[in-house]
Amino acid sequence: MEGHHEPGELLSIGDMSRRTGVAVSALRYYEELGLIASTRTAGNQRRFPRHMLRRVSLISVAKNIGIPLDDVREAFTSLPLDRMPSQEDWQRASQAWKRQLEERRQRLERLEYELTGCIGCGCLSMKACRLLNPDDALAATGAGPRRLEGLPLD
Repeated sequence: MEGHHEPGELLSIGDMSRRTGVAVSALRYYEELGLIASTRTAGNQRRFPRHMLRRVSLISVAKNIGIPLDDVREAFTSLPLDRMPSQEDWQRASQAWKRQLEERRQRLERLEYELTGCIGCGCLSMKACRLLNPDDALAATGAGPRRLEGLPLD
């Protein structure tokens, strides 16, 4: 029957690339990172279980919105690589990822607030700003955005 796919169907790396729009080199890299998995044929060619299509699609979405691959790997830790994840597996992984995304959203909102406040004061220098960083006191704690790192989430 056309359009019917067997759950155990294996796809070549070229098929995965065509189906997901992800370069073959990226698929190899994702496999190296443990984000996806394949088996090997007698001729040492990669074959991916069909269910890896969903993982690759989620990786692509995450990448497009700026989520680092380490965060994706962390979100995928509870998902099995050796079988198709169940609905419960996906729900567990999505809850963990949802918490990560919420924390990221809160950090971005805090950054937006800080930048708006700094730009709004008129000095145009976060380093010398007397409102957010009087006398550049934060320089003693190291380089980089010191006020935004390590702040508790509201």
